[in-house]
Amino acid sequence: MSRFFALPALSAICVLIVLLAPTTLLAAEGNADRLPNRKSKRIQPEEQVGDVTCINCSVYVLGRVSGDVTTVNGNIVAEQGAAIAGDVTTVRGNVRVENGAQVAGDLTAVAGTARRDPQATVGGDVTSLGGGGWVFLVFLLPFAILGGIIALIIWLIQRSRRPAPVPAYTLRGN
Repeated sequence: MSRFFALPALSAICVLIVLLAPTTLLAAEGNADRLPNRKSKRIQPEEQVGDVTCINCSVYVLGRVSGDVTTVNGNIVAEQGAAIAGDVTTVRGNVRVENGAQVAGDLTAVAGTARRDPQATVGGDVTSLGGGGWVFLVFLLPFAILGGIIALIIWLIQRSRRPAPVPAYTLRGN
């Protein structure tokens, strides 16, 4: 019986290694990029950083970002004087670019809103896919379809294993 419990434990360990290895490598390289979790981050006016990625937190940019700014379940605010050389993307959050801020790439908000003040500069497209329905369509719907396919396969296998009914014969006495 212990053999059946070893397989899920081994799978869980492999998944943890795959998920944690990239973040450990980023931290070990000591580069200027930031990968924080659950704390709002501020890029001060005198700071210049590379890519900024934030999960379950918000990013406030007053300085310069030479790459992309990305959040999942958090907001992005490019305040006056901010300069972002790449794209600004948030999933389940809002993006606001204030007057005097510059974004060289695209401005995208999935399941949130993207707002640009009149005096803000955005070099690419501004896209806002508001509402939580997009999260369902993009992330959960493929799993629902996969579950339906698996259920269909199981049903077909069980159906083919059912014994065929045998007609009953009665014995007639002479």
